[in-house]
Amino acid sequence: MGGEPLKFKTGKEEKTMNRKERTEQKMQELFHSHAAGDEGSDGEFMQILQGYIFGDVCYTGSLDNRMRELVTVTVLTVLSALPQLKAHVGASLNAGCMPVEVREAVYQCAPFIGFPKTLNAIAAMNEVFSEREIDLPLPGQSTLASPNERFEKGLAIQAPLYGDEIKDRYTWLPKPFDEAVPRFLTELCFGDFGTRTGLDERTRELLTVVLLAAMGGAEVQVKSHAEGALKAGNTKEEIVCALVHAGGYMGIPRLFNALNACKDLLTEE
Repeated sequence: MGGEPLKFKTGKEEKTMNRKERTEQKMQELFHSHAAGDEGSDGEFMQILQGYIFGDVCYTGSLDNRMRELVTVTVLTVLSALPQLKAHVGASLNAGCMPVEVREAVYQCAPFIGFPKTLNAIAAMNEVFSEREIDLPLPGQSTLASPNERFEKGLAIQAPLYGDEIKDRYTWLPKPFDEAVPRFLTELCFGDFGTRTGLDERTRELLTVVLLAAMGGAEVQVKSHAEGALKAGNTKEEIVCALVHAGGYMGIPRLFNALNACKDLLTEE
C-alpha cells in the first residue's frame, strides 16, 4: 500500500487521502488526538508505528473500527501489554463498542492465557471504565440457570463447530483425566464463556482465532478455530483481515505462522 493516495467516497464527492492524512483521520476517530509528529524523545518511532497501523492496516480489508478494536483489545490482553490495553479500551469505546463487548473480549481470553493474566487485564480495563464514569460492575451476561448446565449448554455450542475432536484425541490419558480434560474444556471454554451474551458466536470465534495467533506456538489450535470461525459465519477475508490487523501488535512472525497454519483452509474452494 505504501504512501500512495487512496480514494474514499463521501456522498457524491470522492476524496483522495495520502498516508499521513489517513493516519491523522484514524487517530482522531479512535483516540481523539493528533497523529505523532517530531515531538518527544521518540517521535520518529511513533510516526512509523502509527503510519503502519493507523495509516495502512486500518484501511486494508473489510473490518470496521469497532471490530478492529475488539481484535486489538484481545491481542493486548494476550500479550499483557497493559498500558496499551488501557489506551485501546478507550479507543474501543470511541469506536462504538459497548462496555460489555469489551469486557467479554477480555473475559474469554481466560481459558487460553490463564486466569492471572486475564485478571490483570480486567483491572486495567476497569480503570478506564471508571475514568469514563461507567458504572461497575457491568450488567451480568451469564445465561446459565445453574452450574449443572455448563456441560450440556457448552456442548451445544462446541459440537456443531468442533465435533468430538478433543474427546477422541485424549482417550489415552489415565483415568480420570481421559474424561475430565475434555469435560473441563467443554464446561470452561464453551459453558462458562461461550454461553454468555455480550458478544455473538461469530465475533467470539473470530476473536479466538486472533488470541491463539497472538499466543504463538498454538498453530494447530489456530487452524481448528479458523475452521470454527468459518462455520460460525465469518468469511475467509474477515479471518485474514483480523489476523493482519493483529500483526502490528503480535509481530510479523506470529502473523505468518497463523496464516501458514490456515493456508489450506483459506484457499480451498
